[in-house]
Amino acid sequence: MPGVTDASDVVIVGGGLVGLATAHALAASNADLRIAVLEAEPGVARHQSGRNSGVLHSGVYYRPGSRKAELCVDGAEEMVRFCAEHSIGLERTGKVIVATSPSEIDTLHELETRGRANGLAGLELLDERGLREHEPHATGLMALFVPQAGVVDFVAVAERMASLLRDRGHEARTGFDVVSIDRTASEYRLTARSGDEWKAGYLINCAGLHSDRIAALAGVDPELRIVPFRGEYYVLSAERSPLVRHLIYPVPDPRFPFLGVHFTRRIDGTVEVGPNAVVALGRHNYRGEGGVSVSDLAEMATAPGLWRLGARYWRTGGSEMIRSRSRRLYAAEARKLLPEVQAGDLRRGGSGIRAQAILRDGTLVDDFAIKQSDRAMHVLNAPSPAATACLAIGRTIAQRALAAIP
Repeated sequence: MPGVTDASDVVIVGGGLVGLATAHALAASNADLRIAVLEAEPGVARHQSGRNSGVLHSGVYYRPGSRKAELCVDGAEEMVRFCAEHSIGLERTGKVIVATSPSEIDTLHELETRGRANGLAGLELLDERGLREHEPHATGLMALFVPQAGVVDFVAVAERMASLLRDRGHEARTGFDVVSIDRTASEYRLTARSGDEWKAGYLINCAGLHSDRIAALAGVDPELRIVPFRGEYYVLSAERSPLVRHLIYPVPDPRFPFLGVHFTRRIDGTVEVGPNAVVALGRHNYRGEGGVSVSDLAEMATAPGLWRLGARYWRTGGSEMIRSRSRRLYAAEARKLLPEVQAGDLRRGGSGIRAQAILRDGTLVDDFAIKQSDRAMHVLNAPSPAATACLAIGRTIAQRALAAIP
């Protein structure tokens, strides 16, 4: 039975924060454009956008002058204004980044230098006593206090952006799972699993976990493969949550684009511990749900980049897998920052999947990767701080798209 065919000037595949923010920016820049966001799930922000730590990042980690640094700092301020305007929960709690070994001290100093170069005021290097003044139960040799960090309800942000789009007469269509894309001389025709079709003159791919697949459907070689890394969270018991005042982070390992197990006092007052990072057995293989995907595993098995990555870091990956299955070992990792935490204090929480782009040589892509083609733009990698920076990222994508739209 033939499906329903709809049309717009621009179609955005992916109803996460970046896709919605791009639509939001396009609508603000050109009132005449007809815009549609197509999301496969029953609601927006069902994957990376809604399953992260909910942290408003500051920009302290990123190389000065890089797009990550600029977008994070600008995007965080835009997010603060957006949440204030729309009465969405956001709190700038501040965070401490803690060095627990002498080998991390130089990296901590480098983070302070980067933060100041990125325009962050109020950064403060803390000795052990200073750390205890900010976080009485944390331990470390030295720490960096970052006042700009905070927490935000990103799901509410996404839902509000979708609502604003609809109020302006645009589409934010859920349940539209794209399975094929046909390109003609003047338009793209997207077909959903249901048989419904959507036609548009310009395509923007913000599909996150499926961005490489959408690019391939549109006839573009993404030159990378998305490999799903699952991050698993625990929640501190209500009795032990007072151990954490703000956000407590380890010094990141510069070899990996993951920030390590940390403590986050979320906007609802609960304290999350995590996430770790393990290769998931499917792009929707969340802890306790989603199941193993045979097709995803087959794709991963033929990804040369993943095999090369595994050959280099098999020991680290194996340790993460073992810790993933042991509350006791997970608690031991958390105790490096908060010595009073015991395995019995941890309650199993949720999980998220990071869409980690890997090049064919096994290199982890740790920056934004955007590829333009004929009447299309593909956001192939939008790593953290994409949630924090989504409004700035969306504005950047919209500007590039508007310059290319006839």
